[in-house]
Amino acid sequence: MTDILIRNADVVVTMNAAREEIAGGDVLIRGGAVAAVGKGVQAPGAEVVEARGCVVTPGLVNTHHHLYQTLTRVVPGGQDALLFGWLKTLYPIWAKFGPEEMFVSAQVGLAELALSGCTLTSDHLYLYPNGSRLDDTIAAAREVGLRFHPTRGAMSIGESAGGLPPDSLVENERAILEDCIRVVDAFHDAAPGAMVRVGLAPCSPFSVSRELMRDAALLARDKGVMLHTHLAENDEDIAYSLAQFGCRPGQYAEDLGWTGPDVWHAHCVKLDGQEIGLFARTGTGVAHCPCSNCRLGSGIAPVRAMRDAGVKVGLGVDGSASNDAGSLIAEARQALLLQRVARGADAMSAREVLEIGTLGGARVLGRDDCGALAPGMRADLAIWDVSGIEAAGAWDPVAALVLCGPTRVRDLFVEGRQVVRGGAMASIDLGRAVDRQNALARRLMAG
Repeated sequence: MTDILIRNADVVVTMNAAREEIAGGDVLIRGGAVAAVGKGVQAPGAEVVEARGCVVTPGLVNTHHHLYQTLTRVVPGGQDALLFGWLKTLYPIWAKFGPEEMFVSAQVGLAELALSGCTLTSDHLYLYPNGSRLDDTIAAAREVGLRFHPTRGAMSIGESAGGLPPDSLVENERAILEDCIRVVDAFHDAAPGAMVRVGLAPCSPFSVSRELMRDAALLARDKGVMLHTHLAENDEDIAYSLAQFGCRPGQYAEDLGWTGPDVWHAHCVKLDGQEIGLFARTGTGVAHCPCSNCRLGSGIAPVRAMRDAGVKVGLGVDGSASNDAGSLIAEARQALLLQRVARGADAMSAREVLEIGTLGGARVLGRDDCGALAPGMRADLAIWDVSGIEAAGAWDPVAALVLCGPTRVRDLFVEGRQVVRGGAMASIDLGRAVDRQNALARRLMAG
């Protein structure tokens, strides 16, 4: 692999231990890793990428998504519903998916993330209709070129047993655990620089049994993989936990082994002070999904309180049926705005939310090799052209990325390989993928 020298950036935002920002900075990529960061870096024979007029940042990290939902954006009947009603509308549509729908929707969703500056994403796939498998999304990620943390989700408690999903979408719990073992053995890579790491992710307390939650935690620790689920998303979620389990979600999670540095929970909008303290003490992570939380009327997550307590927090776009977009840089702006609405204009800065979206997300996903630009870190980085209209007149180009734009990267590198070039996908034929996605969506609507 040829060395790549990214040269003369207006600012290189390192997110290193000192949070250095280097004016007129360079980044040297060698063998999939960052070899040097500084000014006047010399690299004879390297391919040169000119970054004058640009800000270079670590790649953004997405800690929660449902990629398959890019096929069901703005579905009538679900546009104005709360979480449970929204799910009831979408479940019958998702039941018609198959392997092609899973692959194409993941491909489109991953490309959308890449264009918004994302180099590493998790995915929570918790339904497997008509022969679908986690393998379908992993194949899509390999084509697109993003670093991928797919999670083997599951639902096992259907409507007839008091759960929310229809019986047709739930699975036998023994079969779920057997497939968890299969996908971890087939795809999980624990080595530094891994492109694929698999997690286990029973969907939610209202769609799986306590036994499956406990068994999944035991299996994950036996296999050395991470755990993920939805928790404390809205008032309905809290009411369900109190009625069914006699405790709040934090206690439920702790009782079943779902706290610790190998666990991260999505949303956590309704965590109380005691639960925040529990997460801080145990090193449990949170995927904050501000746009989805707004869209579903779930509320404002207490991110300021979490951060102040020492909870690991990353950003997530959530599913494209509840967002309905998949732009991670847009999530950063929304996260900042919501904390300011809740706590005042000094509650969160643009640089802090950019840290949450890069280094913060990497820490939530257990990656100490991503999220910053420093020698030895993986060469995952975004180049943002700040010479255009979005940032015209901006005095602070770093804050501009969050507060005014651009919202689309010029170039994106993952493991030193270029995924976006000149604002367009370099790894796949995006037009062809979008055409196929729209054809599949029309077929679903006709059905």
